[in-house]
Amino acid sequence: MTVDPVDAKNHGQISALGQRVLSGGQISRDEALWLFNLELSADILDLLSWANRIREHFKGNKIHLCSIVNAKAGACSENCSFCAQSSFYQTGSPKYGFVDPEPVLEAAEEANRNAVTAVGLVAAWKGLNEGPLLDEVCDRISELKAGGKTRPDASLGIIKKQVVADRLKAAGLECYGHNLESSRRFFPQTCTTHTYDDRLETISYLKKAGIKICSGGIIGMGETREDRRDLAFELRAIGANVVPVNILNPIPGTPFEKNPPLPVMEILKTIACFRLILPRQEIMIAGGRTVNLRDAQSMIFMAGASALMVGNYLTTLNQSVEKDLQMLKDLGLDPSWDNHGFSDQEENGCGCGKESCDTATAPA
Repeated sequence: MTVDPVDAKNHGQISALGQRVLSGGQISRDEALWLFNLELSADILDLLSWANRIREHFKGNKIHLCSIVNAKAGACSENCSFCAQSSFYQTGSPKYGFVDPEPVLEAAEEANRNAVTAVGLVAAWKGLNEGPLLDEVCDRISELKAGGKTRPDASLGIIKKQVVADRLKAAGLECYGHNLESSRRFFPQTCTTHTYDDRLETISYLKKAGIKICSGGIIGMGETREDRRDLAFELRAIGANVVPVNILNPIPGTPFEKNPPLPVMEILKTIACFRLILPRQEIMIAGGRTVNLRDAQSMIFMAGASALMVGNYLTTLNQSVEKDLQMLKDLGLDPSWDNHGFSDQEENGCGCGKESCDTATAPA
């Protein structure tokens, strides 16, 4: 049997980068790509150990739970290659119009019972414009807000006018989900019916309205590690507050249906790299975790994740909320996250709950 030697230089370099981030510094693009390219399991576990320490330093033991309501399903005019709801592909996905108040309020009540911080309205369409539909969307958001317990979020596609973002804010929307999906270079392979700049423009309108940004992407679509690095740095540049990391679950009938799954350690390494690049953001593991990570799901927190999407996804199933809550309990993690203002993402905040704290020490 041949045993690959552990490179002590790698251990030292990983430690130096981890300590820099703990001390409030940042890693460079080249340093990040070096981390993405680590191959030995000993090096990857080293990286995960630092990502875990950084998560604990900035986030304590709090885990931010989100859930979603598929508020309008199927027949979407966009051709996103990963999506079961696109009208371009035959996937057998459900189709229905914008939902009435009752299912949304029921989802909010269930979220309250399970300590879920936010409920997001998600709609399968190109985007949102002025008119009766915007009025209806604002009504649903106002109804969620009036409940006073869960944070009203939404993911409603492209926004082309500031007035639309302002209306959403006035209705009570606190956070808007709008993924960049991948790097600018790789994006045209995921969608051609709108552009990367369309997405950045939407985020700009939302930020001007004072709405927090939930933006991340999907890994496993055929992108390179450099693409993943570039996505993380773009998310840092736009000031995303929540960063969902989705793992492709290939849907039959879509262009990505035959994509091979990413290895579990590659997924965990990617999460850890995102944590070192985005130490103060909520890194949320979302779609595809059950099918791709299987029994290794609990390791996402060691890899630096501080948020979790619970309940079923838009067109695929997740494990039960009860099982997720038991997983958090077993790990000593607390889902009672109530920081709607995201104040722990400020430069002088660490999220540990103390008025002041010393710089964390290196992991043993």
